[in-house]
Amino acid sequence: MTLASLGRAGRIVLVPTIVGVLIALAGSWAFWSLTAAPLPSVGPDPVGSAVPPAAGSPVLIGAGDICVTGSIANAQATAALIVARPNDIVFTAGDNSNESGSADQYANCVDKSWGVFKSRIHPVPGNHDYVTSGAGPYYSYFGAAAGPADKGYYSYDLANNWHVVALNAMCSEVGGCGDGSPQETFLRADLAANAGKHIVAIWHIPAFSSGGEHGNDATYTVWWQDLCAAHAEIVLNGHDHDYERFTPQSPSGKSDLSGIREFVVGTGGAGQRGFGTIRANSKVRNSGTYGVLELTLGAHSYSWRFIPVSGSTFTDFGVQATHG
Repeated sequence: MTLASLGRAGRIVLVPTIVGVLIALAGSWAFWSLTAAPLPSVGPDPVGSAVPPAAGSPVLIGAGDICVTGSIANAQATAALIVARPNDIVFTAGDNSNESGSADQYANCVDKSWGVFKSRIHPVPGNHDYVTSGAGPYYSYFGAAAGPADKGYYSYDLANNWHVVALNAMCSEVGGCGDGSPQETFLRADLAANAGKHIVAIWHIPAFSSGGEHGNDATYTVWWQDLCAAHAEIVLNGHDHDYERFTPQSPSGKSDLSGIREFVVGTGGAGQRGFGTIRANSKVRNSGTYGVLELTLGAHSYSWRFIPVSGSTFTDFGVQATHG
């Protein structure tokens, strides 16, 4: 960076003295340090001025839209990425069985792929899991880890002051998702009880998506409003079979540095699909690559990395300072 560009960044005028140059540099650095970390990113994000999470920080890893019996090798390939990281905490973003969620499919597809590390999975259900009435096999398979069988939503804490809220996007199955519904009431109460923590929320169907099969869904606007009011950091979804990363945005889809960064990670093993209308704030998109998203959760920042299956090359990575 030249002195002239530093001057433009810091809104200063350079003077032809050593003192003036030092003042210019100081002013420019102050401007950069205040604005660089939270600015929306472009492409695979550089670290910038956000301090990467320290070694030993908790790592959350996973994807949605995972297992189809006829192409189980895809789910087994993404599972291999997680097996290689035995200390990571695993999430799913719904459609664990991407067929009809039957007991047979859980036994012969889910269990024979991601079931290898079942004891460390924190799942959420998807619409395919509920094709079988009440998602009975889903709740039977995951047991207490899936939350109460008539609700499917719950939360848990991680180190470095992080808190994860797992929600059930199948609203009609749990009394709705709107303002005042049982699940929304749970969400507001859970966020209030964990005020001051770094929040990650996970559910299946995204509010924002450029996916050609589904796209945006306003059903979850109230959840976004609650999460933004609590200064949440990240939303993780699946449903559209692709990878997409958004810059931080508000519940109305406006670019907002104090908003939430959403990832769509429908890359767990079900067949990939193309994109449709490209949404505002969508920064990185890929279809055709199976893989998992790895989040390293630091005390004052988080980093992300999309890890492709063996033989694929697409990736996405970056570091973001947390709110506050």
